[in-house]
Amino acid sequence: MGNLIPLILLACVAHVLNSQMQLNPRTITLLRGDTARLICSTAEPWQVMVWILNGGSLLTISAQYGILSNNPNVNAINCSTNQLSSWEFTLNRVQRSYQGQVTCDLQNIQRQTADLFVQERGNVAITGGNVTVLKGEEILFQCLAVGWYPEPSLTWLVNGREVDQGQYNISTEGPVDVDGLYNLTSNLSIQAAESSHVECLASVSALPTPQASSVRLTVVAEVVVENVCDDCAVLIAVTASVSTVLLLLLLSICIVLCYLRRRAKSSLPEAIRIDESKSGRSSVAEATGGEVNLGYTTEGHSDAGRSDLIVTGETHSQMNSISTHKIPDVVSSSNFSLTTSQSNAPTDHCGDGSKTVRRMTTV
Repeated sequence: MGNLIPLILLACVAHVLNSQMQLNPRTITLLRGDTARLICSTAEPWQVMVWILNGGSLLTISAQYGILSNNPNVNAINCSTNQLSSWEFTLNRVQRSYQGQVTCDLQNIQRQTADLFVQERGNVAITGGNVTVLKGEEILFQCLAVGWYPEPSLTWLVNGREVDQGQYNISTEGPVDVDGLYNLTSNLSIQAAESSHVECLASVSALPTPQASSVRLTVVAEVVVENVCDDCAVLIAVTASVSTVLLLLLLSICIVLCYLRRRAKSSLPEAIRIDESKSGRSSVAEATGGEVNLGYTTEGHSDAGRSDLIVTGETHSQMNSISTHKIPDVVSSSNFSLTTSQSNAPTDHCGDGSKTVRRMTTV
């Protein structure tokens, strides 16, 4: 009982002391480049307030004269009320080197400290871009998260649903430089079942929303591929059939044209002979008044019956054969009359004064 009373008194004294001032927030996490804001409040009268970063004084405020120091990177605003004296301290464009403790010191009263954490936002990207695969194939996606601090959390989403961690792995490289930044690589392997929206998310606690990279997975169904192949086969078959028909038709036309040409060539000599025969006969017919000499033979053949001339005389009884002369095919009527008259008229021969009668038979 005797030991309990001192403990209760100590707790009451600590509560009274703590109630003398408040610093909010006690923990602050920011991204590099953001602005840190803290509020120091007290209901007790005070004279001097000093803001300290990692042991170094940044700003001094007098209750009577206000801000005493001049630092362009820090500022303070008086937010006091009738019951409470409050000042808001701002630290602009925080850097990784600012990470540590920020202290509000009410001199001769109390001091409190808040923890400041500065994080780094890097980049995230899925390599390879959009992908088109056949249904049922295994597809591998790779995500790179580069330049983060601290090590970011990385997750995958497919059509807005988070992927189980057993389906992907994460390898970490870092810190890689003096800033202590981290690089991450993650590989996701899935079986292509349907067209999907694939996302890779990287985040640190200071980010209000994760940084994301997304690609489109297009899945081509096998049945569609088979239908396309069937259509191609049908098209090829139809094209081959039409080509064959056209080729046969062209071949038939060529055969018919060749046949007609050969037939025309074979009938041409016969037509020429017929024309020549007709022209020859017509010339003979014109010369003989329409009668054709059927006893005509070509040169080289002789007919003794037609070629011999018989000469008769009163004093000479023998028959002298005279050399064969070609009998013309056509004998005009004038020649014929002349010959006839000559044959009927007596002919005087010098010498013995005998008369010779020449007879010519015209066939």
